[in-house]
Amino acid sequence: MPIRSLVFATGLVVASAALAQPGQLELSNAWARATPGKAENGAAYVTIMSPTPDRLVSASSPVAKKAELHTMSMAGTVMQMRPLAGLDIPAGQPVSLKPGGKHLMLLGLNQPLREGHSFPLTLNFEKAGARSVTVTVAKPGAVGPASAHHP
Repeated sequence: MPIRSLVFATGLVVASAALAQPGQLELSNAWARATPGKAENGAAYVTIMSPTPDRLVSASSPVAKKAELHTMSMAGTVMQMRPLAGLDIPAGQPVSLKPGGKHLMLLGLNQPLREGHSFPLTLNFEKAGARSVTVTVAKPGAVGPASAHHP
């Protein structure tokens, strides 16, 4: 019996370590707005938290031909959107991609993004490598992931 207990306890420790995986980059609050029927492009938003400095270098999703990191700013009364080569992720500080700022453009949508649906998104980091997250599609005009569940 003592050997079985030891094997069982060792298994629990290994399983707990695999589940916890402390010190890993985390993706949360992944969402997108629903798009009109003929829209060719959409946008996705996510919060990134890393225990160590890293850099988001690219993204991809099967819902679009291409995904690009963009920033949006206002120059007077003119909205300007520009692609970014990458995005630095400081250690221990959440970085939120959100409307009106940095976001992921989904270019060449295969079909409209429909409210209540979801899709996979893969973010590629210099150090953490490829990380996937499920993006929930919120209503048109939503301002955040919480509004995805409120019509």
